[in-house]
Amino acid sequence: MLRIKPFFLVLFVLFSPILFAQTSDVYYLLKPERVFDGEKMQTGWQVLVKNNRIEAAGANLHAPPAAEVIELKGQTLLPGLIEGHSHLFLHPYNETSWNDQVLKESRVERVARATVHARNTLLAGFTTVRDLGTEGAGYDDVGLKQAIQKGVIPGPRMLIATRAIVASGSYGPKELSYEIETPIGAAVADGVDGLTKEVRTQIGNGADLIKVYADYRWGMNGEAAPTFTVEELKTIVEVAGAAGRPVVAHASTPEGMRRAIAAGVSTIEHADDATLEVYRLMKKNKVALCPTLAAGDAILQYHGWQKGSQPEPARIQQKRKSFKEALDTGVTICMGGDVGVYTHGDNAREMELMVDYGMKPLDVLRAATSVNADVFRVSDRIGRIKAGLLADIIAVEGDPTADISQVRKVNFVMKDGQVHKK
Repeated sequence: MLRIKPFFLVLFVLFSPILFAQTSDVYYLLKPERVFDGEKMQTGWQVLVKNNRIEAAGANLHAPPAAEVIELKGQTLLPGLIEGHSHLFLHPYNETSWNDQVLKESRVERVARATVHARNTLLAGFTTVRDLGTEGAGYDDVGLKQAIQKGVIPGPRMLIATRAIVASGSYGPKELSYEIETPIGAAVADGVDGLTKEVRTQIGNGADLIKVYADYRWGMNGEAAPTFTVEELKTIVEVAGAAGRPVVAHASTPEGMRRAIAAGVSTIEHADDATLEVYRLMKKNKVALCPTLAAGDAILQYHGWQKGSQPEPARIQQKRKSFKEALDTGVTICMGGDVGVYTHGDNAREMELMVDYGMKPLDVLRAATSVNADVFRVSDRIGRIKAGLLADIIAVEGDPTADISQVRKVNFVMKDGQVHKK
């Protein structure tokens, strides 16, 4: 017969409640004026959150007595917004040029800035970002993502591209003499073997997706021109796809876009000079567009355009025309502004321009939530107000389908069930 000594029996009695106690569930009942569920606006809805997931969404929900009730009168509840094109390791070019950020700012400074950018992005209601390259900061986005996941710093969920892939000779900085070998703001790789190795290296180091520059400003007169062959681009897509990673392509020329589409990329970034033919190819091949309207708008203002008091430059007029053709063709449009060119936390700037360029506010909200979630392959976790999904939820003043600028008036931010702003 087993005998338990009195001393150990006392310890067991004293500490057994701690050993066998279960962590209490945490509930929130959110009561807004209306709920945008990622697809359409719902009235009379409430949302019940249990721990880090949405427990239920609908009318007249019953919450446990211990639930914290948060009244959001006059406000709209939305899924946490998803920024589709971000560079957390960059800051506005009118503060410091891209060349100087890559060449003169230390990695420590760039990481320090990125932590601030991450917090500002989250508090602006963007609970997820697709960060498309550290621009010379190596794999530091891997560490930033991990620090956010561990709760070391506040920030959005990150889908990271680590080091974008560029062809030899195409990318910069190039401000110094050709005799001086300078750091490049991306990973240089060429040919089937070189690209295969680079893609696998990036995946092994933590990349969630692969970004490639299908063209760049390296033409005879500094104009944009294709960088990789179709075979090279297909190699990138095939190798990345074997590990479940999508490929996104920076592309502004029709030929660069045609090659990227033929290779099977997931999204085209920018598409400044896209044609109707290109957009039809995108629609046929289910390639989405991330238009980055705000980046061009910001850069032209940095170069002297006085928006509102001067006529729109030709580049803006072309972008308006191109964006309208994408809308008319029915191309899937993501929300992503190339933030980093302009201020992190000002992500809503892209959404406002999308409306200004002809997109309906409701469609812009979809682009920033459910559409981005679908295109970025994360709709099983985020992008909608739906039972079972992660509790990434924000609330804004008023109705953003009536005035898209209301998305700037963020009063409540919850990410993974944790309240960051209320």
